[in-house]
Amino acid sequence: MERQEKGLIFIQKKSPSSIRRIRGFTLIELLVTVSIISILATFLMANFIGIRQRGRDAQRKSDVRQLQSALELWRSDNGIYPASIASCGSALTTGGVTYMQKIPCDPLGTGTYNGGNYYYPASDGLTYTIAACLENIKDPQGTSVSPGGSGCATSFYYVLQNP
Repeated sequence: MERQEKGLIFIQKKSPSSIRRIRGFTLIELLVTVSIISILATFLMANFIGIRQRGRDAQRKSDVRQLQSALELWRSDNGIYPASIASCGSALTTGGVTYMQKIPCDPLGTGTYNGGNYYYPASDGLTYTIAACLENIKDPQGTSVSPGGSGCATSFYYVLQNP
């Protein structure tokens, strides 16, 4: 702001209290906020991964129970359980009868359960064990007792035997 007196020009400076202060976030405030968001994201991601593992394990258990039902139908028609079953994606058939349209594959898409073996028949054809490798080692229906195969990263299984 200017004013003029007797030929002199005075420029009046604004005092610091009259200048409108522009406020923003300090570096410390931003760092604290980013740290809190990072910690919350870490907890949520860990929980999300656990939920996905439990979902895949539920699918594995369901697949094993369906295979068990197909094997029981096989036994009721043939008197014994099959000596082996085809790989995942194939049908479980004998004598023109289809007991299961498609043998299930692992939900991770890595092939068959338990490193390629999840059906363990007895040599006499009267009993069997079916096992699926579980990701969640805290599953109450799982066991650490190996059914006889290898390839399970967690060494924790869901096991069914003939009824």
